[in-house]
Amino acid sequence: MFEKSSGVTVTEKMLAEFCERSFLKLWSYPNPHKDDGHELCDQLAVFGDTVFIFFDRESELPDIPDKDPQVLWERWKRNVIDRQVRTAHGAERYIRSGRPIFLDAKREKPFPVPLDKDKAVIHKIIVAHGAKEACERASPQNIYGSLAITYTETDGSSTHPFHIEIDRHNPVHILDSHNMPIVLRELDTVSDFSAYLDEKVRASAAFDYLSYCGEEDLLGHYLVNYDAVTKRHVIGPKGKDRGKINGVMIGEGEWRDFVQTGVYKNTKNEDIISYFWDQLIQRTCQNSLEGTLGGNSNIVRGESAIFEMVKEPRFMRRGLSEKMLSAVDRFPDTGSFTRQVTFLPSFEPNVGYVLLQLRVPEEFRAAADFREKRQTLLEIACGSAKNKFPNLVKIIGIGIEAPKFSGGTVAEDFILMPCETWPNERKTYYEELNREWNFFGTPALRQFKDHVTQFVQPPRPEKPTKTGKIGRNDPCPCGSGKKYKKCHG
Repeated sequence: MFEKSSGVTVTEKMLAEFCERSFLKLWSYPNPHKDDGHELCDQLAVFGDTVFIFFDRESELPDIPDKDPQVLWERWKRNVIDRQVRTAHGAERYIRSGRPIFLDAKREKPFPVPLDKDKAVIHKIIVAHGAKEACERASPQNIYGSLAITYTETDGSSTHPFHIEIDRHNPVHILDSHNMPIVLRELDTVSDFSAYLDEKVRASAAFDYLSYCGEEDLLGHYLVNYDAVTKRHVIGPKGKDRGKINGVMIGEGEWRDFVQTGVYKNTKNEDIISYFWDQLIQRTCQNSLEGTLGGNSNIVRGESAIFEMVKEPRFMRRGLSEKMLSAVDRFPDTGSFTRQVTFLPSFEPNVGYVLLQLRVPEEFRAAADFREKRQTLLEIACGSAKNKFPNLVKIIGIGIEAPKFSGGTVAEDFILMPCETWPNERKTYYEELNREWNFFGTPALRQFKDHVTQFVQPPRPEKPTKTGKIGRNDPCPCGSGKKYKKCHG
């Protein structure tokens, strides 16, 4: 059982809560310590080879009429930003040195997540509180009171108030009171968050300068700027135009405009179902933290089905949740002993999920070895999936009692079946075990082809009437911001 700090200050506790609720419950720990007993950072999250180091600093930027605003700004920036930047670089050096990390100041509880210092991709994130109100007072054009950031060649000298320059060759991510919850809410999976930070690091190194009025505006630019060739979101120009530009500046209001579109609003509504996937993960992670999780997998060390499930980005969780819940709804109402197996592809290439639902008579459920038998049946279903789809290199099995008939009981089995190598004897082994069950071989097998996108267009608007005709070059009434002919025309 792991004991975790909940943070020390109010803002640290808020950061810890965001990290746990959003995306890293089992892989995120507040207030870890170095081998000298001093704190390493305010929050440390490690998932695979990606490391997130969070620093939280709060100090109000005062409003003193008889003081020079530049002097007040430089003092605040020195205490809240500059010192934390140096501390962040020091924390990275400490991690890369391979020295031990502990969960407590007494150094009795080692950090439980393995960390490969040579492979680690480290993101340093500073959350700076205290300048929002002063920033709003200083400029009515500042929509949210966010800090402006520029990644460029810099010697760390003073800047204009509410503008921070960061060395583009050794970047640190700066969030503030306004945009921290926006970023962690919108990028609330490990893959979505790390992809954004990776792209920021790439862009800051690629351009002479990357400048924006607030982190939320850069996020808005990133989310709408999709490169169909590389199949990822990018910052700055796409495709052939990328080499022609030496700097990128994002205007204020990008985020405000984006969240007002029909596409954004509809996508947020469609994403609600995706949190079913999160609930499966969080429930099992909590059992692991409390020491009540059965089985022999090591979730924290990455050798588990849950670890693979955490990799799914938000839009893929939506698609997986929809199909899982649809399979639950389709489970047949007849027969006292019934099983249904569903195969779902992962966002990760050549990885898939097998969902096994069972309905069995009460006397079977009451048997002492029922769960063991259910786990064995799940293994057979996963092995049969590999035989059916030989391209798979990894299969995650999820076994449940059919919710229609379980009486509200929540009990899941998870297995991870690595299957990149699949010798003939193993193939034959599962073929023989599957003769009785005929998984993926029955005449009732049905195949569905679906296309899942990150953003979901609103429902097609009704055809314009003669009295309210919409021109092909008019804005589409769905709210997408596109012309009608480009969207639904």
